[in-house]
Amino acid sequence: MKVLVTGANGYLGKGIVKQLLDDGTEVIATDVKDNNIDRRAKVVVDDLFSLEDPYSYFDKPDVLLHLAWRNGFVHNSLTHVTDLPAHYEFICKMIDAGLTRIAVMGSMHEIGFYEGSIDEETPCNPQSLYGISKNALRQMTQLKCKTANCCFQWLRGFYIVGNTLDGSSIFSKIAAAEKDGKDVFPFTSGLNQYDFLDYEDFCKYVAHSVEQAETAGIINICSGRPEKLGDRVERFISENGYSIRLGYNQYPDRPYDSKAIWGDDSKIKLIESKAKK
Repeated sequence: MKVLVTGANGYLGKGIVKQLLDDGTEVIATDVKDNNIDRRAKVVVDDLFSLEDPYSYFDKPDVLLHLAWRNGFVHNSLTHVTDLPAHYEFICKMIDAGLTRIAVMGSMHEIGFYEGSIDEETPCNPQSLYGISKNALRQMTQLKCKTANCCFQWLRGFYIVGNTLDGSSIFSKIAAAEKDGKDVFPFTSGLNQYDFLDYEDFCKYVAHSVEQAETAGIINICSGRPEKLGDRVERFISENGYSIRLGYNQYPDRPYDSKAIWGDDSKIKLIESKAKK
């Protein structure tokens, strides 16, 4: 199997590419930079959206894993809206040229304010430009795949726990603050409950999802259980032996963040059970 991974140099891309390669999958990795990409992959540095025939340019991959996306942690950046047509045009070019399987990275922020377990039937009412744009790309890609008879996977990500400094999550920010010698990290109430998954598990789940086609549609890349943000961050600090402490209630909780939200993990559990055989 030959997988084209876009956004391969990003925080998620570098780990997913490594996992795919470790699994023995052939990888074509592309991004505008390549300093974080595993050199076992075939690396192509280019602008996706400038290519006339990306399917042939990337050597006709069996699967497209589309991770490329700007400003994912700046939820109301205008680039989410302005970039959307280019993402869709790229996907259409790939499918029209002969691609038969596509997987795209989604986000639980497509759902909007919701309390409880999310499955593939949960209605979406996104509350940020990021969520609105991801949700629109999901609907557009799903429709395109249906008319073109292309296998469609939407990999809906939740909250990822990792201690590397190059990410933009709260965990990466805490790791950076610890390295800078800060005593206190300004924090929210920490009471909201989310679905957390360690970075290595996240990359493994994405790779295993893409390496099979039997389970398709919306796949939650998640742990399947909620945990208080404060509890998970305190545990993260303890796990890494950090001395920094949280300054609770120094930032307000975002009004569009759910009080308790987590993913239905039935599909990813099925994929993992087969991957281990």
